[in-house]
Amino acid sequence: MAETKRIPILETKKLGITFGGLVAVSDFNIQIYPGELVGLIGPNGAGKTTVFNLLTGVYKPTEGSVLLNGEVLNGKKTHQFVNAGIARTFQNIRLFRQMTVLENVLAAFTKDISYNMFDALFRTPKFWKTEKALHEKALDLLSIFHLEDKADSIASSLPYGQQRKLEITRALATNMKLLLLDEPAAGMNPTETAELLECINSIRNRFGIAILLIEHDMSLVMNICERIQVIDYGVTIAEGLPEEIAKNPKVIAAYLGE
Repeated sequence: MAETKRIPILETKKLGITFGGLVAVSDFNIQIYPGELVGLIGPNGAGKTTVFNLLTGVYKPTEGSVLLNGEVLNGKKTHQFVNAGIARTFQNIRLFRQMTVLENVLAAFTKDISYNMFDALFRTPKFWKTEKALHEKALDLLSIFHLEDKADSIASSLPYGQQRKLEITRALATNMKLLLLDEPAAGMNPTETAELLECINSIRNRFGIAILLIEHDMSLVMNICERIQVIDYGVTIAEGLPEEIAKNPKVIAAYLGE
């Protein structure tokens, strides 16, 4: 019996981008399979966030391709990347700061709205049924990060760590296949970081999604990632298991600036 070929959720082939003659990312190749948690690390300015921008349609590659479940996404707009199944968070938290916690999550449910303009204007039974279901779904997602009791709070009033968790919750609400987390532990204290690690494992196990993580907290990366890819000056210099990466001379030299 022939073996079924595994298809990666995400695959890039010779992905690269140049800004005014400056090569920011070159020949970037990665494969991420369903349920995997992969780390993308490198020193400051290595090109990690540029890679994320390429994977979400913020930047258009000057070479190579991005594939999600075998479908080429090159040329699509950012919202089409989201609709295809890629969601992300940012280094600097981006929330609807004057909206409530619940409203921030509800805003991501655009694909789940089944009623039309008539239903919304005249508040038909279909409208109320859908709204009730979406509110329950939003509260369920908030409960993963223990934020359900903050549902009616204004997003900007939350402590920094909770704002970061809300941003991840909103990303989950898009029903993504791949979640890109850009330095989720930035600005968190050790207790908040430990809670975040537990929550990331929880959402991966619960939803079976693949996760690509950028993070400078090496203890978090080494404890949570199954595989790690390292880039420096936009080029991959190493990839492998956490214990292999920790001992790799090229990685050590890159971080020490040698």
